[in-house]
Formats: sequence, structure tokens, C-alpha cells
Amino acid sequence: MTAQYGFNATLTARPGMGDRLVDLLLTGLDEGSPGASEHCVVYLVSRSASAPDVVHVTEGWTSEEDHHRIFAGEAAQAIVTQIEGLLAKESQYTDYVPVRGKAAF
Repeated sequence: MTAQYGFNATLTARPGMGDRLVDLLLTGLDEGSPGASEHCVVYLVSRSASAPDVVHVTEGWTSEEDHHRIFAGEAAQAIVTQIEGLLAKESQYTDYVPVRGKAAF
């Protein structure tokens, strides 16, 4: 499967909560969570090298519709609710249409 829709999100945790935010975002890869869906082909959590409470998430989905459908589900909404409690400010999103690339971990 290839990504036809994606986005980058920049999330800023309250001071000292960056580790907790990263841990919570990584639960998105657990079985039954959005990142484990066959429709999520990229789910990358990164930290800012200079600001430990700034976290970036890159996601690639088979379609925008698949993303919206999966994120409307109970598992995704539970994670979103927990994330909101850790944030210092509103997240910034940039959507995109993937062209080509590589990720190997």
C-alpha cells in the first residue's frame, strides 16, 4: 500500500511533559490503535533536538477518508483526549500528498 494522504503535526507539551507525550503517541502503534491500522503506512514520532517538549508526528495514510474514519474511532479518540491534557498550546498541522520516499527502521 502507498500513502495518498498525510500530515505533519507539531505538538508542544507542557514543560517537562515531553517524555510522557512521546510515550502516549507511541501507544498509537499498539494493536487496535490508529497507527497499527493497515491504512496507516507511515507513523513516525520525533523530538526536537533543541526543545525536548516539542514533538513531531508524521503520518501517511492510504487515503484521507481512511484517516478520518480511523480517527473517528474510540481508540483514536481516547489517545487524542489524553494528548490534549499534556499540551501547552494548540498543535500545528501541515497536510500533504506524499510523492515518494523511504523509511527503514
